[in-house]
Amino acid sequence: MSKKLAIFDLDGTLFDTREVNYLSYKHALANQGFDLDYNFYTEQCNGKYYKEYLPLIIPNITEEMMEDIHHDKKNAYFNNLGVSKVNEHLFNIISNLKTDYHIALVTTASKTNCMDILNYFSKTNEFELIITHNDVEKVKPDPEGFFKAMSYYNMSAENTIIFEDSEIGIEAAIRTGATVFTITKF
Repeated sequence: MSKKLAIFDLDGTLFDTREVNYLSYKHALANQGFDLDYNFYTEQCNGKYYKEYLPLIIPNITEEMMEDIHHDKKNAYFNNLGVSKVNEHLFNIISNLKTDYHIALVTTASKTNCMDILNYFSKTNEFELIITHNDVEKVKPDPEGFFKAMSYYNMSAENTIIFEDSEIGIEAAIRTGATVFTITKF
């Protein structure tokens, strides 16, 4: 029997990292003289690409300033991992799927932050393939990352399932034609 493909998102799906990302961006923005409100972050920023929401926080922000803030955020991320939560139910599902499915991770997170959290919780070996925002030209809601994983395994949409939580991730997943499972809370 040939295997099928199961693709998982990272932030909000496998791990609750809202507070990790919030604290990391709060630190990075403070280095630039700006504050970040938690409610604003969770409502307007969480699950989105930083280039979409940093201009909401800092009007007329330059590309260089966005990159500086994102770099500082990535450096602060590891120090805040202790507040993240693991979706143990979903990792149990992954363990059960491995005999029939290739297991891939597709995230808009950076390679650095993705590997930081996977290593921190000893979950790196759960995935055969990891695709981060460093591996694609277009991030979610574009389905490029999902299509890359499907192409890697020469897998059709009919033989692919995707687990996602955010609006933009769900939109990208739906655009692949695969079956999509939505994670709303864990």
